[in-house]
Amino acid sequence: MKWSKAIGAVATLAILLASSGCSKKSTQAAGPPQFAPLVTVARATAHDVPIYLEEIGRSGAFESVTVTPQISGRITERHFQDGAELEKGQLLFTIDPRPFQAQLDSAQAQLAQSRAALDLAKTQLKMYDSIANTRAISQLDLETKKNTVAVDEAQVQTSEAAVENAKLNLEYCYIHSPIDGRAGMRLVDVGNVVQTNTTGLLLIQRLDPIYADFTITEADLPEVQRQLARGTLQALVRIPADPPNRAREGKLTFVDNTVQNATGTVNLRATTANSDHHFWPGQFVNVTLVLSTAKAAVLIPNQATQISQQGSYVYVVKPDGTAELRPITLGQRQGDDVVVTKGVAAGEQVVVTGQLTVAPGAKVRVQEAGPANGPGGASAGEAAPPKSSDSGKTSKS
Repeated sequence: MKWSKAIGAVATLAILLASSGCSKKSTQAAGPPQFAPLVTVARATAHDVPIYLEEIGRSGAFESVTVTPQISGRITERHFQDGAELEKGQLLFTIDPRPFQAQLDSAQAQLAQSRAALDLAKTQLKMYDSIANTRAISQLDLETKKNTVAVDEAQVQTSEAAVENAKLNLEYCYIHSPIDGRAGMRLVDVGNVVQTNTTGLLLIQRLDPIYADFTITEADLPEVQRQLARGTLQALVRIPADPPNRAREGKLTFVDNTVQNATGTVNLRATTANSDHHFWPGQFVNVTLVLSTAKAAVLIPNQATQISQQGSYVYVVKPDGTAELRPITLGQRQGDDVVVTKGVAAGEQVVVTGQLTVAPGAKVRVQEAGPANGPGGASAGEAAPPKSSDSGKTSKS
């Protein structure tokens, strides 16, 4: 009896296992087919691209003058509006001219007196010369008359200088703009008494062209010096609110002669046109200093790059439709693209979207996204301004 029960249990278990295996086979056969993942790809292209340094700086006025009076007196008139565009020589302020006109009148009167005294002395000397040989006068009297003429001539010169000084002080009553530029807020109003070379009246700044002052590290200085020795370097300047393709072209015009001890940086200055006053003194700007051009650099969309513990990589779609995980070495950003210095060749297809569904060596279905556009959307062979990257300054390719 016991044996029969054991045999029945074994038979039942065998039936259950067999039915379970059949169920799995039928389920697998009836399940949905496994499709290759759909990915978007782009073709790597070759372009001439700029090698650059990207820095943050401040704009500064091309010329800046604080107008101060050259005489003391009371302001009687103001001839401009705050913030006005001024021309060189334009009248700005008037200081009460009456005391200085009186000084000029007095100096002119003194000059007339000195000239009259000189004329008399010359007449007397001429008369003494005419009778000098008759022994009617002594030699001492003749020398005295000559000395009187010399003294009166010096007095005339002193009086003439006093007249010129009085005229100059009278001119200083009318204060003119020394440069073309934009007026700031006036610092004094009519009625204030100002002091010579002490009281600031107005700040005038020339905004066109305009400076962009920035710094580079001392490690980048030798490369800048090498490239500068070959010619003028291009600088692309924009305010942070501008899109990258709206940068204004300028030139590097100054490199400081000292490395700052505290920061290990060197001050540089670029100059750019600013006729529309797009840039404003003291404003933060992004400066891209173009050092040279890399010929036929390989570009791929920056979106295609991925990062692992081993470094950057991309998926390259091979001719047989399989995806290959390819380690790469990246260069600088160029607009929406990035330079690949090692790992991808021009013409190869890289996966732009759908990387999370791709396995190395597995088949993929390809949707073409087009080739990399090149720097700033430029056509092949053109060098165009690079787009600012999120990381600020990047290494040179």
